[in-house]
Amino acid sequence: MKSPPIVLACLLLSLAAPPHQTARRPNVVIFLTDDQGYGDLSSFGHPTIRTPNIDRLAAEGIRLTSFYAAPSCTPSRAQLLTGRYAFRSEMFVPYGPGAPNGLAAHEVTLADALKRQGYRTGMFGKWHLGDFDTQPAFNPLRHGFDVFVGLPYSHDYRQPFVQDAVRGVPLYRGYDQIERPVVANTLTQRFTEEAIRFIRDARGQPFFLYVAYNMPHLPAGASDRFAGRSTAGRYGDAIEEIDWSVGQVMAELQTLGLDRNTVAVFFSDNGPWSNAPARSFQEGQTLWDAGSAGPLRGAKGTTWEGGMRVPAAIRWPGTIPPGQISSQMVSELDLFPTFVALAGGEIARDRPSDGFDLMPFLTGAQPAPRHELYYVNNRDLQAVREGRWKLRIADGEPPALFDLDRDPGERLDVASANPDVVTRLRASLDRFRPQVPAARPSGP
Repeated sequence: MKSPPIVLACLLLSLAAPPHQTARRPNVVIFLTDDQGYGDLSSFGHPTIRTPNIDRLAAEGIRLTSFYAAPSCTPSRAQLLTGRYAFRSEMFVPYGPGAPNGLAAHEVTLADALKRQGYRTGMFGKWHLGDFDTQPAFNPLRHGFDVFVGLPYSHDYRQPFVQDAVRGVPLYRGYDQIERPVVANTLTQRFTEEAIRFIRDARGQPFFLYVAYNMPHLPAGASDRFAGRSTAGRYGDAIEEIDWSVGQVMAELQTLGLDRNTVAVFFSDNGPWSNAPARSFQEGQTLWDAGSAGPLRGAKGTTWEGGMRVPAAIRWPGTIPPGQISSQMVSELDLFPTFVALAGGEIARDRPSDGFDLMPFLTGAQPAPRHELYYVNNRDLQAVREGRWKLRIADGEPPALFDLDRDPGERLDVASANPDVVTRLRASLDRFRPQVPAARPSGP
């Protein structure tokens, strides 16, 4: 019996469809916090900071306990938006007011790639990929975003935190400065309002929404509604307001019937700034108002786990099975290829790409695709992770090997008991090292 022509045509179309591509391309929402530690969500073990909305996002999708960013703000944001290690785009360290460095025009951002596939793109928050206040070429509108409200860099680039920042930090809408100095404690609330307006204005068009909160970066603060509400101090106030914000955005998606066709991701750009300089503890703030890496060693600006392993969750109802908790290795580098593939696009082949498509892993069909991760701080290749093993060669010390499954706090060096693993991982570092500009010798 012959198949009816319409049925046969549908069958052929389904066979020809690219993997992971659905009839309706999903919306993409990324919530990025600033300097939030691994231990600073209730679902990641904090005993007093209340984060029910973020915890719900994780419970309704997958909570990732081995998710990696970069050691500091600018490199992390570059990796997220390009899918490439930060050194490839020369985004080595955080660049503040007046710095000549910024994301080059030839770099393809996630916003660029999704816009080419017909997505409406919006960013609300901290850019930190070039001072567009002095060089408009670095403005997010030049890098694929249709709508932007936010800051060129962190809100602490001001006196008395930064002595040469005389005029204060500006807030922009597109190319227009709308406030200077910015009232930092109101930013989470205002970014939330802008994000909801952006979603409403999409009008059936697939969209990419990137909410890059300035908080809880020091000096941590919150609006009047949340100030003093948390038992965890100002830092807790800032995170609980972010949790409220996530809840507001997710509720709007549900109200508009967009919930089941939206992939939502939450993570932090690096570890907590618990090693901050004294200049950051102003306005009555102390170390009580900084974050925690939980069981992990180290902090922001380091390649210890506490500097780069961050709390993360991904949710997509009906596609990503709920209630998953995975310790498999995932990186912010992997988000770019994942979302480009979901949108029906392709990764540029004229430049190195460092990410992997996560969808087979997220849907439970396959293990995580990442087998190794390199830890680069500025121009310095300091470590590599492969499976449970991490080899660290940094600070002029002998190579140190850690079994991260048994020892996520990196307390016990087991190099002497595992010489074959040290040899293998050292060879991996040596193969990768020539790609990193001005990398130092491999050490003793």
